[in-house]
Amino acid sequence: MNNSLGIFIFLTSFLLIIFLSHWFLYFSVIRFFNISRSLYKNILSFSMVILVLGFILASFLTRKYNFTFLRYLYFVFSLWLGLLVNMFMAALILWILKGLLNYFEIAHNLKVIAGLVFGVFVLFSFWGVYNASRPIVKNISVHIPDINQNWKEKTIVQISDIHLGIIHKEKFLKDIIEKVNSINPKMVVITGDLLDGTDGKMDHLLDNLNNINSQDGVFFITGNHETYIGIDEALRSIKDTKLRVLDDEVVYVDGLKLIGISYPLMGEKKDILKTLENLKKDYVGSPNILLYHAPENVENISKMGINLQLSGHTHKGQIFPFGFITHFIYKGYDYGLKKVGDNYYIYTSSGVGTWGPMMRTGNRPEIVSITLR
Repeated sequence: MNNSLGIFIFLTSFLLIIFLSHWFLYFSVIRFFNISRSLYKNILSFSMVILVLGFILASFLTRKYNFTFLRYLYFVFSLWLGLLVNMFMAALILWILKGLLNYFEIAHNLKVIAGLVFGVFVLFSFWGVYNASRPIVKNISVHIPDINQNWKEKTIVQISDIHLGIIHKEKFLKDIIEKVNSINPKMVVITGDLLDGTDGKMDHLLDNLNNINSQDGVFFITGNHETYIGIDEALRSIKDTKLRVLDDEVVYVDGLKLIGISYPLMGEKKDILKTLENLKKDYVGSPNILLYHAPENVENISKMGINLQLSGHTHKGQIFPFGFITHFIYKGYDYGLKKVGDNYYIYTSSGVGTWGPMMRTGNRPEIVSITLR
């Protein structure tokens, strides 16, 4: 399957799911609240259509025009998508509950029960918005064989999936950098999806990157969202910052080999194992860390002489219950620290930003502080 066909199938499936979800919610609300008047039904159906088309239109326009009004519009409509997921779950629970109450012939007021259940999930959604804006610092430690004294008990900070652009702006980045600097890291790595831009002109968002304090530098690899906005434009935006972009290369950092693999371009198929094989002579036998955006092909990468891989991409599902899906797709490597074999570790971050709705109901956003042992 070529890349264009894959994207078409994904977008078509995504839109179909959105339309069917709205239809299911509409049907459920009509039934649970016993709405019979045509006027109310028409208002509800019209609202559903606006919410569906509004998100699609706002997504398109914000990537063409950098207007504040459009960004607010996108924020509202994308937030509805997160709320839709929770309303869908509420409706499912209500159908099950209604079936059980009817089966056991228990008297009940369906309107009251529906109001309570939907209300709980609305509050759950608001908590998810609050949670998304409060990243934590996740502390982990990793043993790397033969690490020299320059790195023992020193800290690397990993930031992933910031998604600067439509929703996450200067203040969000500034707050992240303040947390990073409070850790006093020896090195900082950004493992992709730094950008999630509108018209691609994001220079003004990135000035704060120069305020990162790190003894041995700040290293960056591209993620899929850099390829979506255009890799040339993304790299042009970054070039005036202190970020060092690693593009399928190995760099020596005070006795540690840092391997950076860029994300495949749109329409490109990339064999990461072949890329690592070509670089192997530059890192094998030395303490090393691999930066690659997605936790893919983990079992095979573990045999390539890598000590520690740092990835992101998955958001750990971001919104419940999608974490179960990412866990399945990435074979359990979608989040956290995992060891494969004797000397290979992978840490996949849940990321610090959000994609789509600024909502996290499945996990906490995080900045990762890694102490080397």
